[in-house]
Amino acid sequence: MAIAIRSKRDLAGLEKSSTIVAKTLALVVENALPGISLCELDKIAEDYIVSQRARPAFKGLYGFPNATCLSLNSVIIHGIPSDYRLQDGDILGVDLGVECGGWFGDGAVTIGIGKISLKDEQLIACAKDVLYEAIDFCRSGMHFKELSLFLEQAITQRGFAPLQGFCGHGIGRKPHEEPEIPNYLESPNPRQGPKIKDGMVFCIEPMVCQSDGVPVILEDKWSVVAKDMQNGSHYEHTIAMIDGRARILTHS
Repeated sequence: MAIAIRSKRDLAGLEKSSTIVAKTLALVVENALPGISLCELDKIAEDYIVSQRARPAFKGLYGFPNATCLSLNSVIIHGIPSDYRLQDGDILGVDLGVECGGWFGDGAVTIGIGKISLKDEQLIACAKDVLYEAIDFCRSGMHFKELSLFLEQAITQRGFAPLQGFCGHGIGRKPHEEPEIPNYLESPNPRQGPKIKDGMVFCIEPMVCQSDGVPVILEDKWSVVAKDMQNGSHYEHTIAMIDGRARILTHS
């Protein structure tokens, strides 16, 4: 399937949805304090999205039950909100999508609750820093596999491991479109496959494990942990390629 090239009008629609994503993430982060439950945070997010005349894109997607993926501690992605109340020392991944006017946006952050361990601070910083470094690295004309190799090297050089089997992705009229963008190189030659072009819109999302990136899906059929069962982190932006460079659309 061809990777879509978006017009300026398309980009305006994508940016509108993505801006709602960013503002919703900021609202969840603001309210993610010790004592609040994950279900309460999910409701805050959904209520805000609906107030913007938009729709929580994750709710019902592939059967997912909630507006947000709230991934606690060892859960790296796809955590289902529960009645669990946040405690000092937890780390929480917040991942959400928005559909507005037929266009989708997607973004994620991982945050610490109260005082967290130094290792968790480094883990969160890895996902965040690698995301922004990868965005700065992107250029029109390079291969997507070169981006995957960059992500892998940036994660492993910090002493962590990328989560296997899950990836960044194109986005537009659907929440997940071509291409897939793993956080690691899947073939020997990074100068193969599709190239990044102006007008493409996609999500870059480092998913970082402590030591072992082999994924394990828990009994709820959604929550993904690493084989080492240690804490993980996840950051994501929706970006558009404009004038040869990546521009973040998920900004508040």
